[in-house]
Amino acid sequence: MTADRPNAGEVVLGEFAVSSEPGNERTALALVEGALNGRLNGEQLDRLKTAVAEATMNAIEHGNRNQPELEVVVRVLSSATGVTVTITDLGGEHAPSGPIVAPDLDEKLAGLQSPRGWGLFLIRHMVDAMDVSVDGVEHTVRLVMHVDAPAAAQREGARGDG
Repeated sequence: MTADRPNAGEVVLGEFAVSSEPGNERTALALVEGALNGRLNGEQLDRLKTAVAEATMNAIEHGNRNQPELEVVVRVLSSATGVTVTITDLGGEHAPSGPIVAPDLDEKLAGLQSPRGWGLFLIRHMVDAMDVSVDGVEHTVRLVMHVDAPAAAQREGARGDG
């Protein structure tokens, strides 16, 4: 898989791949947490980890269809305003197109909606911004968490990074 260049002002904190096997979402979220090196903490970190785990599970199951020889690539980027995590699989040719339909519990219970379909809804509500893109066979979910700029600058200074 090819890696997009970071946007202006973004720094790559980490990039890694996990094979498309159930359970590897735990590896991905641990690697993301390590790459962040304290950039987020508390509730924000917990929300991002939940979103990363869910997006990685989706990439493994739906994108790469549990084929262990296919990798899910995870990138962690940082900027002055926050962090971005991208999760890329090779399921672009069978990625859903059009707007994401919000799950409706009553419709699901009545059998009018698939019992599935909670993943993107959950992810979207865990992070500050989420988008999905397809480039050929590559399907990427981009997760963004904003940080308070003064607090981030203070943390950077305390670590001696800035």
